[in-house]
Parts: sequence; structure tokens; C-alpha cells
Amino acid sequence: MQGKSGPARQVWRGGATWQGMTVLNDWFFRQGGRDRFINWLAIDSKLNSTLGESWSRIKDYWNAGSSYFARFQLVGWRRLLNEFASEGLTMLFGGFVVLYGLALPAFQEFDESKFQTGKYAVTFLDVNGNEIGKRGILHNDAVPLDQIPDVLIKATLATEDRRFFEHYGIDVLGTVRALLTNVQANEVVQGGSTLTQQLAKNLFLSSERSLQRKIKELFLAFLLESRYSKRQILKLYFDRAYMGGGTFGVEAAAQYYFGKSVRDINMAEAAMLAGLFKAPTKFSPLVDLAASRARTNQVLDNLVEAGYYTAGQVHAARMNPAKIAENRTSTSPDWFLDWAYEEVQRLAEGKGQYVLTARTTVDLTLQRQAEEALNATLKRNGRADHFNSGAIVVMEPDGKVRAIVGGPDYGESQFNRATHAKRQPGSSFKVYVYAAAMENGYTPDTIVRDASRSCGNWSPSNYGGGGGSGARMPLWQALARSLNTVATELSFAVGRDKVIEMTKRLGIDGVKKTCSMALGDGGITVLEHTGGFATFANGGKRATPYGILDITTSKGDLLYSRERDEPPPKQILSQHVAEEMNTMLYRVVNEGTGGMANLDFTNVAGKTGTSTGPKDAWFMGFTGKYVAGVWIGNDDNHAMRAGVTGGHQAAPVWHDLMTVAHTDMNIPTIPGLAPHPRQIEEQQRLAALKAAQVAAGIEPTKAADTGKPESIMPDKTRAVLKTLTAALRKAEGGPGEPAASPAPSGAPQDPVKEKPAERPDRRATLFDSSPGELATSPAQSAQ
Repeated sequence: MQGKSGPARQVWRGGATWQGMTVLNDWFFRQGGRDRFINWLAIDSKLNSTLGESWSRIKDYWNAGSSYFARFQLVGWRRLLNEFASEGLTMLFGGFVVLYGLALPAFQEFDESKFQTGKYAVTFLDVNGNEIGKRGILHNDAVPLDQIPDVLIKATLATEDRRFFEHYGIDVLGTVRALLTNVQANEVVQGGSTLTQQLAKNLFLSSERSLQRKIKELFLAFLLESRYSKRQILKLYFDRAYMGGGTFGVEAAAQYYFGKSVRDINMAEAAMLAGLFKAPTKFSPLVDLAASRARTNQVLDNLVEAGYYTAGQVHAARMNPAKIAENRTSTSPDWFLDWAYEEVQRLAEGKGQYVLTARTTVDLTLQRQAEEALNATLKRNGRADHFNSGAIVVMEPDGKVRAIVGGPDYGESQFNRATHAKRQPGSSFKVYVYAAAMENGYTPDTIVRDASRSCGNWSPSNYGGGGGSGARMPLWQALARSLNTVATELSFAVGRDKVIEMTKRLGIDGVKKTCSMALGDGGITVLEHTGGFATFANGGKRATPYGILDITTSKGDLLYSRERDEPPPKQILSQHVAEEMNTMLYRVVNEGTGGMANLDFTNVAGKTGTSTGPKDAWFMGFTGKYVAGVWIGNDDNHAMRAGVTGGHQAAPVWHDLMTVAHTDMNIPTIPGLAPHPRQIEEQQRLAALKAAQVAAGIEPTKAADTGKPESIMPDKTRAVLKTLTAALRKAEGGPGEPAASPAPSGAPQDPVKEKPAERPDRRATLFDSSPGELATSPAQSAQ
């Protein structure tokens, strides 16, 4: 066998015939290729062996584990209990995630600095130096809780939160009881909010009636209860609650209504103060004495029902109601003062002075007129058109704020919608898009098309639907008609970044780059928006809103002066661009959507705005004297009646306000516009009057040039007093009349000086003329 194997191997490799078969030469073996290539058979064998062993081990482990856990298997009621526990933990974890999501916005509203007793104590004055209000927690107004009368504490708890010392921020039983009472009475007669919830709302939140605000209030109440004791919370409540008439806290209210400290009030006065917490304006004795007395009796009933006093003990308080101190009025410009207080804190920060007096720019008459204009439209159209709120800002073209209305009722809600609420401006935002276009080569007569490109999946459409007719028109007409397509296309053509840069230049922050930004899809405050329009009204200079003229310390030192400390306003728009914008905004009022704001005695330029929903209605406009912004809407952001627009709701408010705000025809001309015909007539009338006075030998007054008011003393009275003075001096042996300065040589003597003539009272001539007497002849004017 061995002898055959050798030759056979040799014959095989040699390619010879072996056992009758022809064998080829084995070049693969001859080159050593099998040693150099992968041994796939060995790898396959190893892989199969490994997988087999692994699967065997896994089964062993599984069987061992199953045997081990089998001893923990639950059956019957134990299994059912385990299932409930497992599901409960899952739901608890999910609920925790949801609660965290709901609580996070509330915790972001929490501001520890609002608990400080007050860094600043500020007394505010009007332009003439008359006191108009105070802000800040005055150092001598903080009455310790131990010195607040027990009857006031009990009256407050009996009326607002009887279980205050028993709950942990939320009174579930009290809420259920209030709900049942309200259902039985078919109206809201009891509230379910605890004192802690009310404090949270007063310190951190607005009074908008929405589920989101209520959720924030709940979590903030829990947070307050976890950080402060009941006594601290009660003390904060007494110090921070708004009590009407611009007063905050029970001490300030006692001084305001009764002229004495809260330490000295009696039961009737305590009951009246406790009744103000719910609605300080509605139940103020200065606003509605009957409602105040009824509310006081209700508080006295609560004292008896809560078991704090007997009916006999409160009988004397019923028979002897609280007497209000004399000379108390509720005309404090609270919305303006709240904003002015923020301005004072900003200006006085880091200067080490905290008891201050600030002279402001507010016009009390204009402030009252603005409040009346807003409330009138809310009463007239609010229910039918489904809106319940609004805001107004009035300023001069340089940014001097004259009036702020932050809502319909300061007593009900102190949230200032004019300075803090960011609402969608709608088409009123288009002015910034058009201004950016003016800076980049467009003119009011540039021809544009009523069409626009798409942005992603979004395409603009005009009011009433439709993506544009494709018609060609001048740019001013597109603004007058408030076409969304043209404004959107302008933002794309000019560049949305340039539009954002324009808004920042004009003092408006927070505008985001979106496809529909040209249509006012972002949030903006009425104050910011009005300041932006003021830039056009003054010819292109930056108009930063301001309300403080100067601030002095308790020692009388001048801490801040606007004239001294503020630089001159910068020219942020060219005069040419501002004038072109004014001509287009003028045509918006006279030929476009703002027709209801037009005035018959002066030019008006402005722009309407309506957001999607509609949720916001705006009119922003200006004359040569005032710039005003009006917003109408709902605090909870609910939509108004379909069809409500800025041109039909906000523009009439603006018109009514400006009609009474302009008390004379001394109205500057809007840059870029010609004077109004009525103003030309008035200027001609005054010129003729001046000429007639000169002809009659009456020297025209220079009061208008100096800014000083005319003397209210008639010339006849002044002449009699001068004669009497001369007689007294002569009787004393002194000179009768002071020697007149010698007339220049050659000059004729003035006959008026030789014999005083009886001059008419020029105030009657200047101010008693009606608007219809604009064409009065010079002779008639002199009479």
C-alpha cells in the first residue's frame, strides 16, 4: 500500500495517468495558494459551534431565572393589588411630569424682589409742581401686624378666607362651598380664591380670566405657603392690596379715606376697608356710597356668621357707618404713575437715594379724557362686538408721554396693558416694512403688484380672502388699502433682516423673523408702538417715551434732570423718508382704511391694524401735536365678533379723544404735509387780530413767544391800581409815578402814555371766538 501511494501521489502531481484517469497538473498546490487563502470551513465550523453553545447557555439561564422568580408569582387578590400599585406608580410619574410642565410657567413668574418692603418711596408731581400721587412702600407706612386692629383682621378673614389658617394655599372645601352657593344663586356671589391666591395674583399675575392664569395662581400659592408663614402672608396681603384712589395697603387706605392711621379705626371703618379687597373701585365710597354701605353691611354679616362677633356687637357699626374724610378725590392717574414709578427706579438705580420726588409729564385733563374715551366704547360696543379691554397711550412727537390708560378699570386689575401686554399689531406693523422700503429706493409712487410669492407652505392673503388680484398700483395706494400681499412682498424684496433692524432703531424689540412678520404676527406693546409712530411725526428723530422731567432727593438735591442728563435725540430716519411716510399715512386716513379717525380741523396721519381672529384691533395715528395709539381686545385673547377691525372700533376711539384733546388751533404742521385749510384760516384770523390791535394802539402780547400765560387782570383794573399807588406814594411824600425813560430824540410822544386808555380784556377777544368766526374782519376783531 505504501509502495502504491508514493507513485500515485507523484503521478497525480505530475499530471500522468493514474488508474486509467487523466489528471491535470495541480498548479494550486504547486504555488502554495491553499496556505495563503482563508480557511472558510474552519470559520464556519467555529461559528456554528459558538452559536450552539450560546443558545444552550441562554436556555439554561432562562430556566434558572424562571425557577427563581416563580417563587414571587402572585395570584388572586395579591396580583390584583400589585397591578393597581404598578399602574398607580405609572400614572403618578406621568402626573408628576404634567404638573412640572404646568408649574414651570408659574415658577418663572416668581420674583423674590417683589417681597422687599420697598427700596424707593416716590412722590409724584405734575408739570406745575402739584402732588398727584405716591408709589412705593413708604417706610413710615409699614404697620406691624400686631398693631393692625383685630377687628380688621377678623373682618378680612370672615369675608375673604375663613379657613386661612387651616389650608395650605388652596381651600378645596371653601371652593366647593363657593361653587354650590353660586349655583344656587345663579350668579357669582362668592369667590373661591384664598388670601394666598389673591396675594399671588396681586404680586405676580394679571387679572385676566383664563385657565392658564388660574393654574399659575394655584402653583404660586403653594410656593408662597412653602416659603412664608401664615402671619407673613397676611402681612404682605395687608400691605400690597390695592384699596382704590391710588392707595396700596390698609395703612395708606385708612389715611386716604379716614384721615387717620389704621391703628385707630373702628369696626365700621374696618368693615368698609375689608369690603374694598374684592373690588376697590366698585365699592369705593368716593365712587358709589350706596354700594360701599351695602358692602360694609355684608362684611358685618360675615363677622356674625363666622362667629367672631354677635349681632348685638355689630349693631352699633351698622347704625354709625364710617365717615369719609373731606376733600378726598379719586382722580389719581394710576396707570401713568405705575409706569412712571418703573421709570424712576430705572433712573435712580445705583445712586444711593431712595426717598425721592419726581416731576412728571402727565396731563391730568388728557388722562381723564383718555379713560373716558376707552370706557365709553367698551360700554357702547363691548358686549355686541365681544371685547372687554383696551389700552391707550398719548404722547407728543418727541416722546413726552401725556396719558396712559392701561385697562378699563384700575381697581379691578392693575395690570398695565399699555406698557406690559404684548399684542399682535396686525397691519399697523406695515409702517415699518414700508419705511424700510423707502430707505431702499422705493417711493410712494413706485408701481407694485397686488401679489406675493409664497414662503414655505404659507402664502399671504388679503382681508376677506384671496391671494391678490395681480393689479398694478402705486405704493401709497397699497398701504391705504392695507394689502397684505404687497406688504409681504416688500419684506421679501427689501429683506426681513432690514425690517427688523428698522424696528430696533425705532425702539421696538423682540420682533422675530417669520414668513408673516410683515403682517404683524409678533407681540408689541402700545407704548412701544406709539413711540415708533412718533418718529415719523417728528421728522425722523428717535422718540423714546419718557414721563419724568426731573427727580429730587429728600434734601432737595437734583438727582436727575432730563434737560441736563439726556442727550439730544438722534436722527434715525432721514427727513425725506419720514416725510414720504407721512404723506402715505395721511392718505390712509383720507382715502383708505382709517377714514373714521379723520378730523375736520387738522391733518391726521395713521394706520389701522387687525390681527387674525380678530383678536386685536388697533389705530395708531398722529397730528402735529399728539401721537396716540389705541388697542381694543380681550385679556384672555379670545376672538372678537367677526368683522371687527381697527378702522371700525379703534379709530373712532382715537377720533373722539383727539377731538377733545386739541383745545386750540395752535397745532404744528406734520412734516411733509401742507397746513390744514382750517389752520390756515385760523392763522390768518390771528394775524388780522394782531394787526387790528396794533392799529388800535394795543401792544400785542408776547406771551405766546415766552411761553408765559397772559395776565388775568384787565387793563382797566391795572390802571386804577397804578393811580392808587401813585396817590399813596404822593401822600407819603414820595414820587407819584416813576419817571419814564426819555424818548429818543425826534421820536413822537406816545399819546397812550399821556392819558391811559381803557383797553378791552383781550382774553375775551382771543378765546371767546367760535370756530365759525374765522373770517372776522380786523375792525370787528378790535371791538
